[in-house]
This record gives sequence, structure tokens and C-alpha cells, in this order.
Amino acid sequence: MRAVQVEAPDGPTGLKVNDVPEPTPGPDDVLVEVHSVGVSFPDLLLSKGEYQMKPEMPFNVGVDFAGVVLEAGSSDFVPGQRVAGVSGWGNAAERVASPKAWTFPLPDALSFDEGAALPMNYLTAQFALKDRGGITAGDTVLVHGAAGGVGTATIQVAKGYAARTIAVVSTPEKAEVARAAGADEAVLVDGFKDAVKQLTGGRGVDIVLDVVGGELFTDSLRSLAEQGRLLVVGFAGGQGIPEVKVNRLLLNNIDVRGVGWGAYAMTRADFMQQQWRELLPMIESGVVKPPIGATYEMDGFGQALIDMAGRKTLGKSVVRVRA
Repeated sequence: MRAVQVEAPDGPTGLKVNDVPEPTPGPDDVLVEVHSVGVSFPDLLLSKGEYQMKPEMPFNVGVDFAGVVLEAGSSDFVPGQRVAGVSGWGNAAERVASPKAWTFPLPDALSFDEGAALPMNYLTAQFALKDRGGITAGDTVLVHGAAGGVGTATIQVAKGYAARTIAVVSTPEKAEVARAAGADEAVLVDGFKDAVKQLTGGRGVDIVLDVVGGELFTDSLRSLAEQGRLLVVGFAGGQGIPEVKVNRLLLNNIDVRGVGWGAYAMTRADFMQQQWRELLPMIESGVVKPPIGATYEMDGFGQALIDMAGRKTLGKSVVRVRA
């Protein structure tokens, strides 16, 4: 079977589509015929050897996927059932053996492309907002990088929790993507602090979700209302890791909270399944429906990562393993 592999830490241009052995599922695995694979920021880091996890090369990229069950193992799935799944890497292949704890029933309302866009981004957003952010109905959530995969997921999950959302974007085109995903308002990154102050009547926001980092960080802190929470998800802006002057936290009674979903969720039995169950009503109501950006063939996985690194990605990019 075919798989997209990292043979050396040469970055996206070094990815190869190779013939590899068929997976051998264990008793707690689900054998899945893959139809679509999501393109994720960890794939970019993995291709360069910069991820915190260091799989032995060669290895398959691909964090999240959607497809059809071939063999159910000890799970409650049945052959022919549509599923989505996630892991640290390894899913950009024609067939995968996916741990049942990290494999989820895919509602009929969603396509395989949409299913492949769900697990990492939406489970991250749910963990960030609920477990780390303590979101409640009526909160106002500010979302940086709001036209990307995690950003659009955060907008939709926040709406699922009956929150107001303000999207921060770099261009008018991205503002339209964020609004289409469900954002109540969208503001440009230049001058966002003043725009947020005006939109909230000077109060500020309850939660900021930041996947960008860099020079925006201080203005994000200044945009928080009393007892507000800034959730640090990543540093996709590539401007370095910001530092916090803790007197700001004390004076305004605000928090900075880290969001490390993968390491947390993958070491806790049934945690992801609980998260998926919480997302299902949002999917069924239509508030969660992943916006799909560009689609690529398997041999275009490297180009998908190049486009992501160039911040050209709108919504979630997807690689189609099967038409």
C-alpha cells in the first residue's frame, strides 16, 4: 500500500510517497481504509525533525484521518462503518491500524474531508475552551489565527457553548472565512486591541485563544476583562515565544494558561471519547461543520505543508487518499 513518509528531516519538500507493508492491527486497534487525511501543523514540524516526539525514520506523517472500518477488532465498530481518528503521526496511508480509544464514529452529515478535519483541531478547541478556559454561556472569546484550522474550530466550538466570538485575522479575505465559520465579528490584526475594546464597550473579552504568539501577546493580555484567561495553544506566527510580565496578571486578575491537548489526552483512557461525545450534539445541530480549504493528492502533501508554512491556508487543508 502507499503512504506519505519522512525519510530524513528535510522538511516538506523531502516527503515521499512510498510502498510500505500493510498494517497489522492489534486486538485494541481498528483497521481502517483511509479516504482523507487532515494536514496539521505537527506534520510540518515532524517533516523537519522539530516536533517534541521523535519517531524513528522512515515514518508516515498524518495526524488525523477519516475512512471506513475494514476490521473492528475488540471495538464496538462494525465493518463498513464511517469513522474518523487521530494519533501523533502515521495516518497518511491507504490503510491504518487506529487505536479504538482514538477512533470515533463519523456522523453521516459530514463528508470524509470534513471528518479528517475534525479530530485534532476540534478536540484541541474543546479541551482549550472547556477544560482550560472554563467557558460558560455568554462569554466572549477572542480567536487569533481565526481563518485557519484551529481558529475556525475554536469559533465553532465556542458557538456550541453559546459564547460570542471575535475573530482576529490578517486580511479581509480571511475575515470572510472566519465569519462563514460562525464568528460574530471579525477584526484585522493591526489595531485589534482598540477594535476589541470598542466591540466590548471597554470591558474586554473573557477568553483569548492564541495560536500565533509573538508580538501580539501583550495586546492580547490587555484585551482581557477582569478574571479573563489567555489560552496558549501554539506559536504559528514564527516570531518566537513571548514572555509574560507577571505584574499584569496580578493587577488585572487575569490568567495565562497552557493548552497541551495531545500529551494530556493520549495518556488518559476514554478522554478523547468523552470529548467526542460532547462535540456530537454540536455536529448534529450544524454549528460544528469544518470549513475545508485546499485539497491535495497524496503526492501533494509536501506542497500542502509549504502552503501552511506560508500562512496561505484557509480553513483545514485535506489530502485525499481516495476519491
